[in-house]
Amino acid sequence: MEACYSQDKLNATSYDITAVVIITLQALAGMWINAFIVSVLCIAWVKKKSFNSNEKILLFLACCRFWYLFSTWVYHFFSILYPLSFYVHPIPQLFTALHSFFNCSNLWVSACLCVFYCIKIANFRHILFTYLKVKIDRIVPWLLLGSVLLSLVICILAYDIANKAHCNNPNSTTRGNFWKVTVRMDEHFFPVFFISGFGFATAFLAVIFSALLLLFSLWRHKCKMQTNSGKNLSMDAHIKAMKSILSFFFIYTINFTCLVLTLVYATKEANPVAFLILVLQYAFPAVHSLILIFSNPKLEKTLLRTLSCVKCKVCMR
Repeated sequence: MEACYSQDKLNATSYDITAVVIITLQALAGMWINAFIVSVLCIAWVKKKSFNSNEKILLFLACCRFWYLFSTWVYHFFSILYPLSFYVHPIPQLFTALHSFFNCSNLWVSACLCVFYCIKIANFRHILFTYLKVKIDRIVPWLLLGSVLLSLVICILAYDIANKAHCNNPNSTTRGNFWKVTVRMDEHFFPVFFISGFGFATAFLAVIFSALLLLFSLWRHKCKMQTNSGKNLSMDAHIKAMKSILSFFFIYTINFTCLVLTLVYATKEANPVAFLILVLQYAFPAVHSLILIFSNPKLEKTLLRTLSCVKCKVCMR
């Protein structure tokens, strides 16, 4: 047992420590950003005793991202300091299931937010689009519930498959990746890989169509307003919205590519490419949440006021 423990200690190389440091910094930054969103929205809810649909999605998304980053950080922290704990029966299965649930929730709720913005902001005269615009506030809770149920299905499948892999290979460990085991990828892993890939692709297609429709609608409206010089402020707001949508679409595309590559590199040994994919994937929750903050006047104003107060307190010391 002592020899095994020593060997695990030797496996904590500078590569592993660097990975943990970078992921820790990313996780802490992302957790602070998403905790800020949750606190601001909850304070606003206490004051006015109501939530609009946009705030519901933002609150749910921020909560999912906070726990996703926290579970990710805990996993990587313990995988270096206490690697033997990942040989204990329920621990690797639980980490795999939790990571799958929060990752899928993060992905799907992000897509729901993009779809919501498209239906709420875009202006089309099709009868279906008009119906959705009227009913969107009632549809949002069902979209969130559907995201949770789908994530729960992925969570259960991930736990079951990780449990089978662990039982069939008792000397295996999930160290280095939630999906990685020290055996070849066999037929037990195909269902969860297929369902995860299908879920990623469906969410990505929803984002693509929503973003393109919204960009087309905003661009068409912008072109109409160019003939009226008295609406410069409105046109600036539309240009800002288009930039926000394009930035979201860009980082969501990067995140989707990383998710697909994660499935490709799932059963391979750790390498710099896999580490880069990991860094980009875990940067998505923080970067997108920052975009959401600066796209929301109330959140942006509160953040700038908070940073200003912190700066003043630091300068006074």
